[in-house]
Amino acid sequence: MLDILTDPVSASAWCHNHRMLNHSIGYVPTMGALHAGHLSLIERAIAENDVSCVSVFVNPLQFNDPQDYRSYPRDLKSDCKILREFGCDMVFTGGNREMFPEASSIEDVEIVDPGRFAHGLEGEFRPGHLEGVCTVVDRLFRFVGPCRAYFGLKDFQQLLVIQNLADQLGYPEVIPCTTIRDKLGLALSSRNQLIKPADLTIAAQIHRALLSARQHWQSKDRDCDSLRTAMDRVLSGTTLKVEYADVRDPVKWQGESPTGEMPRAVALIAARINDVRLIDNLRLDQSECLTEPQ
Repeated sequence: MLDILTDPVSASAWCHNHRMLNHSIGYVPTMGALHAGHLSLIERAIAENDVSCVSVFVNPLQFNDPQDYRSYPRDLKSDCKILREFGCDMVFTGGNREMFPEASSIEDVEIVDPGRFAHGLEGEFRPGHLEGVCTVVDRLFRFVGPCRAYFGLKDFQQLLVIQNLADQLGYPEVIPCTTIRDKLGLALSSRNQLIKPADLTIAAQIHRALLSARQHWQSKDRDCDSLRTAMDRVLSGTTLKVEYADVRDPVKWQGESPTGEMPRAVALIAARINDVRLIDNLRLDQSECLTEPQ
């Protein structure tokens, strides 16, 4: 049975009661519009814990484009139906006032510093985005308390920010999960609903560009310029508006674009197709199976 809670304070009490019973809690924060990528996280949360919970909150702090915020898909009734059928134990939501009761307006919310992992890439092209993510996830972690929290690897830089936040708080245990892709290789995202069907094959070229960088890596060509060029060759033949196609050291992380040979690397791309902004990444020094939604 799915408990549907309309405010985070009730969710906090629910989690506390289960911890008092020594139940482990698996938690998946979302902005709703649930798809197979979310469900893969929820599946792990259910399988690896005594109870599971999901939050649904479209966070205005992480949108630097008001139109992007307004157009973000919302369907809480459908989300709850999916969660109930999937076997989740609790879902909670709430508005800005419930999430940030101390602030008279969203502009008055105190922003949490996302740390050094926010430098460059998303930090440059979406100013304020990672600050907004860090601020709301900090609040959500405090509501839920100690747990295992599951995040997809698609938002790689965001994941680094969240892992750093969890280290500072001392909880939760952050569990990175494999990116789920469709049959074309496109990473699943709630924003994919906004892509015209005729444009899906174009969007899938983002993954093809990442695979091109991996092919260079596997052939022992690990120079940053070569890896970037490999991605540019694929992307330049499309109508995608590329914001960045770059590489970073996934452990040391640097805000500036690196030079020379790399001991390990993650390739990251952000691009727009019409008004839809997509991001994706691929570890070049590790294998990744093409995981398709079931």
